[in-house]
Amino acid sequence: MKTELPIGAIMAGGMNSRYGAIKALATVGGHRIIDRARAALATVTPDIVLMANDAAAFASVDLATRPDPQPGLGALGGIYGALKWAEERGAPGIIAVACDMPFLSEGLLARILELAPTADIVAPESTSRRGVEPLCAWYSITCIPAVERAIARGDTRMISFHGDVTLHLIPFAEVKTFGDPDVMFMNVNTPEERELAEALAERVA
Repeated sequence: MKTELPIGAIMAGGMNSRYGAIKALATVGGHRIIDRARAALATVTPDIVLMANDAAAFASVDLATRPDPQPGLGALGGIYGALKWAEERGAPGIIAVACDMPFLSEGLLARILELAPTADIVAPESTSRRGVEPLCAWYSITCIPAVERAIARGDTRMISFHGDVTLHLIPFAEVKTFGDPDVMFMNVNTPEERELAEALAERVA
């Protein structure tokens, strides 16, 4: 059945090697990080799914879960799997977020979806090495052929297919109107970063 609603896709396919446990299930501010991400997504779409290669580990999250369709592709494999899932459901695309981002901005997610009709990808600019946050972004199912071409040529970078689709970058100046980008886009990859996030949670609550 075709729907105009996007799928909210939480990406949880990482190895958690630096954290030493499943980081998404760690708590920040009294709530598991993955539940904080889910709550933010729920403000923009009711249809939320989980891309995770170990479904049993995330059973307590109680979300429809699928593994990456092709192992070894990293985060790009999760995006590809979620896009194929959206295509099956007749959804226009996905709004993808990382499972380890405890401070996602509901306002920014809403702005991303507001701009979704304008491009195949809508993503916020950031100070990261890529200059963009690919795991806080909109992807239309029209990206699927470009993702498949990138995979076929062995380029599994998250931005490997951006040059083959239309991309709308939300300017960094606008991104900052929704909050501190260093907080909104923070990833909890280590126990030390979880402690930092805990301290931040007291300030941003």
